[in-house]
Amino acid sequence: MLNDRKKQVLQAVIEEYINTAEPVSSGTIVEKYGLDFSSATIRNDMSELEHEGYLEKPHTSAGRIPSVKGYRFYVDELLNDENISLEEIQYIKENLETKVNEIEDLAKITTSTISEITHYTTVAIGPNSNNNLIKDIKFILLGERMLMAVILTENGAIKETIIKYDEDITLNQVNDLNVTFNNKLIGKPLEKIDKPMEEYILSTMESQAKVIKPIIQQMNKSIEETSKIYLEGTSKVFDFPEFKKIDTAKNFLSILDTKKDVVEILNSGLAEEINVYIGEENANEDLKDLSIVTFKHKVAGKDMGTIGIIGPKRMNYSKVISIMKYISKKLNEDK
Repeated sequence: MLNDRKKQVLQAVIEEYINTAEPVSSGTIVEKYGLDFSSATIRNDMSELEHEGYLEKPHTSAGRIPSVKGYRFYVDELLNDENISLEEIQYIKENLETKVNEIEDLAKITTSTISEITHYTTVAIGPNSNNNLIKDIKFILLGERMLMAVILTENGAIKETIIKYDEDITLNQVNDLNVTFNNKLIGKPLEKIDKPMEEYILSTMESQAKVIKPIIQQMNKSIEETSKIYLEGTSKVFDFPEFKKIDTAKNFLSILDTKKDVVEILNSGLAEEINVYIGEENANEDLKDLSIVTFKHKVAGKDMGTIGIIGPKRMNYSKVISIMKYISKKLNEDK
């Protein structure tokens, strides 16, 4: 267990390294952080913190840098989660008050806002389809040969798709579609209409196969877009010195290119918490030089999906978590 003095020294080292990306010496701590301890005491504490695994000493420097263990202690025990300026608060308010018509719009705005403030790459995915249940399906006749399908989910998401036909569609056919699809799909997760369900619907309305097959194809296409990944600030991370290393840059781009990996990372956290994964804590080897902070954002208790911020291990965790908490609070105000 670290005493209060070592906690202060560790916090100063980590925050100085986050700011400068340069190994930190005891002299720097004395000069810049106003700790009421002698340089010799701080130097001794830094040596002990290294021995205990909280700090590391690069071979080419007399200074020290945080280890994954040090960052973890900082995030769990020392972090200030009110590190947000009045200008940033105003910027967030203005962006989130923009009128949005769909969850996808909100995801885009939130992702862009976080990336602009933090300068890290920000990714977002929609709600997990297994938890996003269909509330209602409506088929609307737009013309003699054009049909609109509207899917409403319990979290308020609306998916629309248009189906065009080579033959006329009657109002009676539309009414039958509404009854059959709602009977089978209400309460089911928003995901692809699988083969057994497709066969059930076709057997129920065998005479309408020509009408139903295009509907199922278009609905599946529309539903797939719900799991779209929103990405902002991909190039921003290359301003950080860590990404000047070719291996780090390649690993980062590889992760973003593999959408399945991104979705798994964002879905791995606990539903009610902000989750921080630092360097080697990530199961994926390509993430060993990176950190990821994720949170599942909700509006009025409804799952809106997951947002993640990707950056170097030297991420400004205090800023990132402060912004996430504030955005979460704003999303739930007056809803």
